[in-house]
Amino acid sequence: MKTVTAFVLLICLFAVVVKGQAKALKGRCLCADKGVNMVPPKMIEKVEIIPPSPSCETQEIVVTLKNGTERKCLNPESNFTQNYIMKAIKKQRSRQKEQPAI
Repeated sequence: MKTVTAFVLLICLFAVVVKGQAKALKGRCLCADKGVNMVPPKMIEKVEIIPPSPSCETQEIVVTLKNGTERKCLNPESNFTQNYIMKAIKKQRSRQKEQPAI
């Protein structure tokens, strides 16, 4: 009787552990394809660079347009995207140098 009870308890614990394990979600990228090669810079309000992760193995660059409702994916391999990101980084670094140290 004790062995049957122990066996049932063991199976219940095993079921809880297996059911509670986190699953890696495949294909949960924001961008369905490579993305567009260019967006007019005047239309860009915000840029998000999303590094590869367990749920999405590709780097994604998502821009929010100034109208605030539309988001577009940029192709990380396009010349426009690479140049735009480099200019933004340089601009940010120059701002940091201008700020006095506290």
